[in-house]
Amino acid sequence: MIRKRIDFFESSGMLRIRQTDREKIKSLITSAKINADVVKKIKVDELSSTVIFREIYESIRQLGDVQWWLIGYEPLNHEVSLEILKEIEIKEKIKLNHLARFKKIRNDINYRGFRATVVQAQEILSFWNSCGKEIIEITESKIK
Repeated sequence: MIRKRIDFFESSGMLRIRQTDREKIKSLITSAKINADVVKKIKVDELSSTVIFREIYESIRQLGDVQWWLIGYEPLNHEVSLEILKEIEIKEKIKLNHLARFKKIRNDINYRGFRATVVQAQEILSFWNSCGKEIIEITESKIK
């Protein structure tokens, strides 16, 4: 991420300089993986779609948090957590463009009482299965 963008996030109160904390990084990755693994065991239907969407979104956001912690920053909102994920070179990089829409859907769920559809839950699960796993692999290789 370019320095100018980081400076903007920092001056806007979206980022705070922190010491790199390997244990926190490992804990966030573990949390993201466990939450996603548990949620993937839930049958996707109209009743479960919202919970599935919200929890997978949270796991994705945690992976963004990890990217900031790796370079010595603490993200203070979801926007910057998702923004840094777009910088990662993964096979299906084009899918990272879905992150803004996932954030909007998650906000509609949390703040407007909307329900995620089965299709939305399936879409974020598919994203996790392709992009999430690859992001984890790339990230874990950085902390070894």
